[in-house]
Amino acid sequence: MTTTGAATPTTDPATDPATDPATDPATGERERRRVSARVRILLWLLLVMAVALASVAATTRSILLRDTDQRISGLLAQEAGEFANFEEQGFDPETGRPFTDPGRLLRVFLERQYADLDEELVGLVGEAGGSRPTQIIQQREIPVDRPLHEDADARRRIYASPDSSGTLDRPEGEIRWAKVTVARYGGEPAAAFVVAFHPGREQARADEVFRVLLAISGVALLMTTGIAWVVAGRILKPVRLVRTTAAQLTEQDLTRRIPVHGHDDVAALAETFNAMLDRLERAFATQRRFVDDAGHELRTPITIVRGHLELMGDDPAEREETVRLVTDELDRMSRIVEDLLLLAKAERPDFVTPEPVQLAELTADVFVKARTLGDREWVLDQVADREVQLDPQRITQAMVQLAQNAVQHTTAGQRVRIGSRADGPRIELYVADSGPGVQPQDAEVIFERFRRGTARRGVRGTGAGLGLSIVRAIAEGHGGRAELRATEGGGATFVLTLEEARP
Repeated sequence: MTTTGAATPTTDPATDPATDPATDPATGERERRRVSARVRILLWLLLVMAVALASVAATTRSILLRDTDQRISGLLAQEAGEFANFEEQGFDPETGRPFTDPGRLLRVFLERQYADLDEELVGLVGEAGGSRPTQIIQQREIPVDRPLHEDADARRRIYASPDSSGTLDRPEGEIRWAKVTVARYGGEPAAAFVVAFHPGREQARADEVFRVLLAISGVALLMTTGIAWVVAGRILKPVRLVRTTAAQLTEQDLTRRIPVHGHDDVAALAETFNAMLDRLERAFATQRRFVDDAGHELRTPITIVRGHLELMGDDPAEREETVRLVTDELDRMSRIVEDLLLLAKAERPDFVTPEPVQLAELTADVFVKARTLGDREWVLDQVADREVQLDPQRITQAMVQLAQNAVQHTTAGQRVRIGSRADGPRIELYVADSGPGVQPQDAEVIFERFRRGTARRGVRGTGAGLGLSIVRAIAEGHGGRAELRATEGGGATFVLTLEEARP
């Protein structure tokens, strides 16, 4: 025995380990490499805060150093100005006359001064025409590693400098200085008054403030890390819920929704996701309903066709009758499929295409087309004269369907009225017949699919029960509704009510 074919094993993607994200090595590797939004937010926040705090600390240090520099410059200028005034206006206390000896001038002035901390007042006396001082007059010792009066090279450079102020860089520390030259009576420099300031301690104090600010910033970053981690987790909780919900959604279960809390952007995201799930659920429900309806309504004609074909004999008359019955059933199947496709399309946003339409002209066109449906007393009732926004083809389709429905449930010669009316922003198009009417128990269900109503008009229709469903879909596509109203004198009136249809 030879096997002509073998069943190819199929694998369900939902249960296939190769496609399961939890077992797929590639997917698992991507999951491990992925950095969560919570971590990214935290890292960016820490980076921004670190830069901001470092900038604040550096700016504070710069301001402190600038203030120190300005204070030192003011102090040097003040001391130099005081000596210049004393040289010009002072008198020797021993003689009562102006000073003639530079050394005496410097010694008397320095005896009357008291230097601030880190400030050094020095008098330098040199030989005529010399470039280095030979005598040092110093007021008092200052607590620095190497003061100016102990640094011969620094004294020489300051004494020989043609500038009146400057900065001297030494391995032992920087010196800011100002100098006032004392000339002999012949004009040549004989001595110099030097005020020197050692800014090392002031600069160290600014550096200490900088280090303290950095330490405080580090503590603030640690605290911010913990707080930001908790806050980011609370803010992103709805996002995680969105991800979890999306992962758990299946075609069979679209009922899960995300709880919405607050009124921020994350809450808006949850609302938008829930609205998307609503649309998906409606779409899947429409798809399932279409499949169920198609299966339900097509099963009967298919059974009839199969039964007649199986029982068909060789008699030509029997074969002709079978072909006629099969053709009739196939035509009915074709109509059912077209109606189901139309109802499925009604869920799309482009189901109707509104355009400016003259309501009176549309009503007259519907009346002319309906007159060909059957031998009835057709009456063009009241007509509204107004321009409205609607889809003329869809409205014509719905009105012709209502007229066909009226023909099916009336007899020859009975009256069928077609008309339109307007009441403020609302317009109505209607078809009214004089048949036996609709039973109360059927009035609630006749617009549903495949619900014809067994007691409707006393007979059961021959259609699939989709006509009034199509009418309702067209009305709702225009933002309106389809209604059944009582008819004076008997019969039924079907109305298309379109709200705010004026352009």
